Amino acid sequence: MAMSEERSPDVQALSDADTRVYEAVAGLAVDGRTATVEEVVQATALPEDAVRRSVATLAEAGWLEEDGGAYALGPHDWGVDR
Repeated sequence: MAMSEERSPDVQALSDADTRVYEAVAGLAVDGRTATVEEVVQATALPEDAVRRSVATLAEAGWLEEDGGAYALGPHDWGVDR
C-alpha cells in the first residue's frame, strides 16, 4: 500500500516552508503545469535545500507527486476553481 494510502496527511502538521512550497506547486497546477525545484525556489524565495526537503516531505505524504523531475499535486478530493 502506498504511503499516501496508509495515512491521511494532516495539513496542520505541515511547516510554513511546506505550506509555501505546496502553494507554489498548486499555483502552477491551475494552469496545468508541473513545478521544478528551481521554479519553486523563485516563487517562494526559500533556499534550494529547504525546497528540496519540503518537496520530499510532501511527496512522501502524498501531497505532491514527482513527474519527470518536476512536481505536481498528488491525488486529492477537491478542485481548483477558476
